[in-house]
Amino acid sequence: MATALREWARAIKRDVHALYLAARDPRTPWYARALAMCVAGYALSPIDLIPDFIPLVGYLDDAILVPLGILAVVKMIPPEVMAEHRGAVALAVDRPVSCSAAVVIACIWAVSVALAGWLAYRYFAG
Repeated sequence: MATALREWARAIKRDVHALYLAARDPRTPWYARALAMCVAGYALSPIDLIPDFIPLVGYLDDAILVPLGILAVVKMIPPEVMAEHRGAVALAVDRPVSCSAAVVIACIWAVSVALAGWLAYRYFAG
């Protein structure tokens, strides 16, 4: 069972990296690119929808949301493009690093936290 889980986790990591590469490929439709960047950004982001320190449910988003997002995006990307990028990932050693993506993700989270704080302030102050 542990071996199967490790293989599944490796496949998820491989597909996230392949989605990142496919999102930058001009042969990928624009809507698949947008969703692929969102899924890859969420999967690679250190900030989760549900924090990992919460027992049991903390890893649920990683175990359910990310694979479902990958499945949805893979169905939108032409099979030959996805196969090409999966092959490239198998040869790659390093994980993708994008400073601009990190800045965008940090800004999205900062705006989300600010909006939640503002809404909480209005709710409790009024």
